[in-house]
Amino acid sequence: MSRLSRMQRQVLGLYRELLRAGRGKPGAQARVRAEFRQHACLPRADVLRIEYLYRRGRRQLQLLRSGHATAMGTFVRPRGPSGGVRSPETPPKEGDGPRTPVDGAGAPETPPDGR
Repeated sequence: MSRLSRMQRQVLGLYRELLRAGRGKPGAQARVRAEFRQHACLPRADVLRIEYLYRRGRRQLQLLRSGHATAMGTFVRPRGPSGGVRSPETPPKEGDGPRTPVDGAGAPETPPDGR
């Protein structure tokens, strides 16, 4: 069996650290395992992608270790009209943010002569 590269050792170490950090948090260990399985088939030559995922994993580890994390969820983009994403045709609801003259709401009309 060949020796592991430095990057492989770092990734395996990150995996172990993430599993340890997620011990008391619901769903964390399963999520870590699923993420690593999903990306296990990446070719060794795809170094940029591997480094990106490694850095992302380090950030997630910091979040898990912070005292504020109680569980580990997934980031899923909501679908459909009830998902919270407003389509361009939908008028904004009251309280959706400040209305300024730039967006056309309440902008003063300019007389046709330009004054």
